[in-house]
Amino acid sequence: MTKKMTTNKKYFILNKPYGVLPQFTDKENRKTLSSLYEFPKDVYPVGRLDLDSEGLLLLTNDKTLTDYLLNPKNKHEREYFIQVERIPTEQELQKLRDGIILKDGKTLPAKVKVIDDPNFPPRVSPIRERKNIPTSWLSITLIEGRNRQVRRMTAAIGYPTLRLVRVRMKNILLGNLEIGRVKEVFEKEINGLRK
Repeated sequence: MTKKMTTNKKYFILNKPYGVLPQFTDKENRKTLSSLYEFPKDVYPVGRLDLDSEGLLLLTNDKTLTDYLLNPKNKHEREYFIQVERIPTEQELQKLRDGIILKDGKTLPAKVKVIDDPNFPPRVSPIRERKNIPTSWLSITLIEGRNRQVRRMTAAIGYPTLRLVRVRMKNILLGNLEIGRVKEVFEKEINGLRK
């Protein structure tokens, strides 16, 4: 009789709300992932999604996958839908596509396009709106993950980011997962992340 191999690897995707730290404890008693779901003790978030950013967060205890995704040389795509002040011109968007010079060097080329309003539910803390200044939505896809990179890139061309929602990590989509909800996924569903 052959023994069935079992795996203890766990994978979760979360639609992280605004105002929640992507960690389990905080000395300043701010809201953390612990307030959303009782994750297994050995599961941790892969990468960052700032306090004021929302959307797709992958959590796992699969150290091999985590190391692969956090290694910059593997250049896996991360797509963000962002709301910015005003409506950028095609020339300004091209600057983002070509790479922007930030304090920590030039960014790698990004995929950028104007998109229709994705009609996300309103944020708990509403965005700053100014009556005389329109806003627009962009899709930005990066293959690098510097600290607050998207916000710094849009600020560098004069279009401050008002709202940022990560919607995709390579082949893993946020889809219609509600804000604050967690979904367990299986290894076969996340295998595309390793290629």
